[in-house]
Amino acid sequence: MGIFKNLFGKKKKASSSKQNELGKYMPKVKIPVDEQFTLNFKKNGGKFIYCDSMEEVAENFNSILEENNWDIKNVLCYNDSLKKRFRNFNIEYTIKDPSFFLTSCEALIADKGSILISSNQIKEQRLNDLPNDFILFATTSQLKETISEGLRTIKNNRQEFFPTNITSLKHFKFSKEKDFMTYGNSTKNLYLLLLEDL
Repeated sequence: MGIFKNLFGKKKKASSSKQNELGKYMPKVKIPVDEQFTLNFKKNGGKFIYCDSMEEVAENFNSILEENNWDIKNVLCYNDSLKKRFRNFNIEYTIKDPSFFLTSCEALIADKGSILISSNQIKEQRLNDLPNDFILFATTSQLKETISEGLRTIKNNRQEFFPTNITSLKHFKFSKEKDFMTYGNSTKNLYLLLLEDL
């Protein structure tokens, strides 16, 4: 009995001394924005797919369609450049009974693992009126640490009209139980195709 006590006792002392090396008043180690986003996004239930090239984006997009049997399906998409980008797939763009929503975003918010969208992506639709399944195409240059940085980016982009209907998506797992923290939030099954562009 004494041997095990000595062995396990020493390990506990060693591990507690490592925790105190930095001290409790030292600033926390800052995680890079891309890593922070990935961790928080996955914790929220999002499906994250990193791509090095447009060929990888196309392969992964096709895999998502096959996995969900969305081939030859109706798709809701308001973005003309995305329609062109994914025109070689066997999908049809429509507003009637779409299987999923294909979109881009304003920014990817790292500290919350959320997606910032506006009327540029969803027009004047409410999130609850959109399909439950999303495929989102974004680039690494859209990663922002906080929502205020994301809003600043929207403000600094010189556009003819300032977008309205700005909101964020942050719940990607469906839960049977509704609690106070998720009340009023729209949960979406979201696939993120993230293209490296930096």
